[in-house]
Amino acid sequence: MLLLKERNDIVRFGQKLVNSGLTVATGGNLSVADRRQGLIVISPSAVDYSGIKPSNVVALTMEGEKVEGRGKPSSELPLHLALYRKRGDIQAVVHTHSVYATTVASLGWEIPFFHYLVGFSGKKVPLARYATFGSEELALNVAQAIEQHNAVLMENHGVVAVGATLAAAFSVAEIVEYLARIYCQVKGLGTPAILSEEEMEKVIKKLKAYK
Repeated sequence: MLLLKERNDIVRFGQKLVNSGLTVATGGNLSVADRRQGLIVISPSAVDYSGIKPSNVVALTMEGEKVEGRGKPSSELPLHLALYRKRGDIQAVVHTHSVYATTVASLGWEIPFFHYLVGFSGKKVPLARYATFGSEELALNVAQAIEQHNAVLMENHGVVAVGATLAAAFSVAEIVEYLARIYCQVKGLGTPAILSEEEMEKVIKKLKAYK
């Protein structure tokens, strides 16, 4: 079986998606790339995460041609492929429907640098404009919005996080949900204080060393 370790990671983190409250039912999706082999593995479409097995995880070429695996790849395959094409440093993608991040995205907001943990995304958590799920338009919107950030809010939809590993991308998705919850609470009380550009640069540099 191709990329067995990566397939097992998809199974494990797919179950963690639900257990961590980052999605419900069959929502959200995950993928891992092996650029040396020119392949990705992605969670299957419309399969409950509690029942996913490595054989359900779909292997495809970077062009989206199915190579191995039972069932259909996630409907958001175009989104994953667009991100891998956009940046060579991206090795894993996690897409969630977490409650607070989706709330912020549905308001059409970005998350500014109001808290130092925003540095795990970059200088902000940018917003990608809405398009129908699974569409090439949505894939393009997210790929354009991500720039050098590690997370993007998807308007009226959810959030996508990227990383050098699936664990790293998943961690960013969790942090974005935490930040979105605080941001919603702060906005409910008043106007959040935004950290300075100088502090932003300092924090991002320290977080890179922290990783």
